[in-house]
Amino acid sequence: MKRSTTVTKTLLLVLTAFIWGFTFSFQSMAAEYVGTYSFLATRSWIAVLFLVPVVKAADSMRMKKTGNSLRPKTAGEKKLLWLAGGASGAVLCLASALQQAGIAYTTTAKASFITALYVILVPVLSVFLGRKTDRKIWFCVALSVVGLYFLCFRGGTIQGFGKGDFLMIFAALGFAIQILVVDRFVTLVDPIRLSRMQVMFQGIISTVLMLIFERPTAADLLHAAFPIIFAGIFSSGVAYTFQIVGQKGLNPTIASIAMCLESVFGAIGGWLILGQKLSPREVLGCALMFTAIVLAQIPSGGNERADTAIASRDAEG
Repeated sequence: MKRSTTVTKTLLLVLTAFIWGFTFSFQSMAAEYVGTYSFLATRSWIAVLFLVPVVKAADSMRMKKTGNSLRPKTAGEKKLLWLAGGASGAVLCLASALQQAGIAYTTTAKASFITALYVILVPVLSVFLGRKTDRKIWFCVALSVVGLYFLCFRGGTIQGFGKGDFLMIFAALGFAIQILVVDRFVTLVDPIRLSRMQVMFQGIISTVLMLIFERPTAADLLHAAFPIIFAGIFSSGVAYTFQIVGQKGLNPTIASIAMCLESVFGAIGGWLILGQKLSPREVLGCALMFTAIVLAQIPSGGNERADTAIASRDAEG
């Protein structure tokens, strides 16, 4: 790959991380006006509509290159796509709901860095699936725990560890499980269709829960309109498309490190948009957690395989 192409693809992934990172601030803004399921439902349906032309464009490009598309042709292929979308969409909805609920009670910096722990949790959970995990990952786990201590435990006590931080840890666990579910199906179905399908199922589930537990008014939705549209179009649509284009053919290590910047941009977005500041202690915690996340993404022993976490972080910001 030419150097200019490598630079362009890397910049696309940095832009993807930028969009996803700043989405945390818009999620926080939306939480002031609408409930968790209202936000997820409206965001998801906007994303589904946006991904319709993305799927068509991808099919068109593939038809020109290979004369064939990835559209499921048999009943079995269609059933597999629906099964994959339903399973991943249900877990994605749970993880996203925990994240959206938690962000109302914590800062965007904490939310973004704690959520990013899914990168480390994926290989840890893989142990229970019989997969080998590099010893480096256990070091990253320890380092991230130390970072979490400095970021969330104010003054060395549990006082600083709030409800939002607790929910974010479970959200990170949920995203890790969702990634493993996607990993099970991603080689069997079209990845872009799978992304659209799982977001659609998230929309269906969150819409039902919204109708049961929440009563959003037109005024509330209007106040939260910009954050919802930003999350639906830019985070779930534009950024995902950039991710696909940027990752294709790029060195996995470069791609992984570029995508890890999401947590950094999350903290920057909270500072610029919401005026949230970090203490020196919290900055140290962020630095330690970011180091652990980056180390977890760098292949060991010359292994150039992209980490599943990056390859599957598709439709959420």
